[in-house]
Amino acid sequence: MGIAENLLQVRKRIAEAAIAAGRDPAEVTLVAVSKNRSPDEIREAARAGQKVFGENRAQELRQKLRDLEDEGLEWHFIGHLQRNKVNMVVGRVALVHSVDSLALAEAMNARAGSLGVVQEVLLQVNVSGEETKYGVAPRDAEALLESLLDMENLAVRGLMTMAPLQAAGEMARPYFRRLREIRDGLRERYPRAALDVLSMGMSQDFEVAVEEGANLVRVGTAIFSET
Repeated sequence: MGIAENLLQVRKRIAEAAIAAGRDPAEVTLVAVSKNRSPDEIREAARAGQKVFGENRAQELRQKLRDLEDEGLEWHFIGHLQRNKVNMVVGRVALVHSVDSLALAEAMNARAGSLGVVQEVLLQVNVSGEETKYGVAPRDAEALLESLLDMENLAVRGLMTMAPLQAAGEMARPYFRRLREIRDGLRERYPRAALDVLSMGMSQDFEVAVEEGANLVRVGTAIFSET
């Protein structure tokens, strides 16, 4: 199948998972992960109705913003962001999914302030505890959230996590459930923080993520790979 057909299948699976969980499918936004994909592939997805795309690398994002500026797309940054790349990202994307340290948040807040914008962000939590994954430890999420809430030019919208690669499908459920529980606890203690967004689930596990409350799912392979 081509990109348009793949998108139809992914959207159908998202809708079925949402309905099975008693949720409105319209609550779930599909972020098409376009890392290493060409502008032509992204345009093909856009023609099929996909308007939200996620990039992992700052340099690649910058180039695609130039190449595709006429498409009216919404861009998210979903990869690890180094402090020296903040200027390439802040103020240029709708949402940064991967704030995982106070130092990064301070750099982003300063950049957003200099641009006169408020950058929407998610706090990345390393629920699995894997050393190879970025993200703040669950026990440290509250302290980082407190700091973020005091930053005038950052708006914290919610949390993001990644399940272990080997935990495909149903095996990913405990990690997604844990993120939702962390979010619910933080929202109770910090009512001024909206925390309405849970970004979790990729090609191998997005249906389980939707069942556990995801409203942003990051899907690349299932959209762009030929089947």
